[in-house]
Amino acid sequence: MMRLNWRRFDFVLLGATLVMLMFGIAMVYSATLGVKNYEDYPLRQAIYGLIGLVLLLAVAAFDYRLLTSLQWPVYVAVLGALGAVALVGQVRGGAAGWFDAGVVFIQPAEFSKVLFAIVFAQYLASRHERLGKPQWVLGAFVLMALPAALIYMQPDLGNAIVLLVIGVIMLFVADLPWGYIVGTAAAGLLALPLIYANLEGYMKQRIDIFLDPASDPDASFNIAQALISIGNGGVLGKGFGEGSQSQLHFLRVRYADFIFSVVAEELGFVGAVVLILLQIIVLWRLITIADQARDQFGRLLVTGVIAMIMFQAIVSIGMNLGLLPVTGITLPFISYGGSSLLTLMIGIGLAQSVAMRNRKIEFD
Repeated sequence: MMRLNWRRFDFVLLGATLVMLMFGIAMVYSATLGVKNYEDYPLRQAIYGLIGLVLLLAVAAFDYRLLTSLQWPVYVAVLGALGAVALVGQVRGGAAGWFDAGVVFIQPAEFSKVLFAIVFAQYLASRHERLGKPQWVLGAFVLMALPAALIYMQPDLGNAIVLLVIGVIMLFVADLPWGYIVGTAAAGLLALPLIYANLEGYMKQRIDIFLDPASDPDASFNIAQALISIGNGGVLGKGFGEGSQSQLHFLRVRYADFIFSVVAEELGFVGAVVLILLQIIVLWRLITIADQARDQFGRLLVTGVIAMIMFQAIVSIGMNLGLLPVTGITLPFISYGGSSLLTLMIGIGLAQSVAMRNRKIEFD
């Protein structure tokens, strides 16, 4: 009888993930303390976390190689969900990117990132020896562009960029010839003025404020508050639930986009470093799994998960520090958000599935 090799399950990865999950629930609790409309957020995040843990274990038990036959149905489902939500989705935070499921809101753009990684991994793995041919490279860019465009139409620039970055990093790991990489980078740089000219108004405003905060003091208020919060924290912080900027509600969206500033103010430099180290541990274990994967599909699939977590962490922390424009991208496992958290837990589950099968399945 076939049995799964649970001895190869990465318990270090699971442990770091669970610690960050609990860390995030605690910080969401602190960030929403005393706010009537948000008082149930910590409980909701904990419930999402429990559901996510069940999904993680279920996905880990599932043989990831069976996903190769589902490439096109998954891709069509992603495009269908993104197209539908762009037309009839609920508007939240200025974007029509949500389905109202009654009890919860579902954000297809979040789930599309990990589902896209599955589709793109199979596309690249099945064409590994032919990837240098122009038609396959063009096909890869079309696969990336369609879901990214639908996400952007919501409008949701942040998640559209995350999906594109996932695709680009997977292409790089798949050994796309350097000529294509350099050419694409050059074309992207040349297209920046045209891209900027066609951005939504609020997107342009975020870039303008990043380049010149003094140009609009009202719009740059929260960035200034985030920096004040981080500066207030010092080495050890002001204490859990004692941050002045967060508890007095000067810092907006503190339970999601700017939760890193809450961590830095209340737990200080030490708490912020611990959080970053936890993110690094997760990425280290994922990189190890990708390196040991038994096939190209598994290697690229885990690469997509790595790209998603790494890019989101860098951008989220960077915008809190004023080093990058505000994008609305969540800090992995820490920021409040059910769809985001479940997507991340599914991604970790996929990586665990690859880890458990980097050798032949054992038989009794």
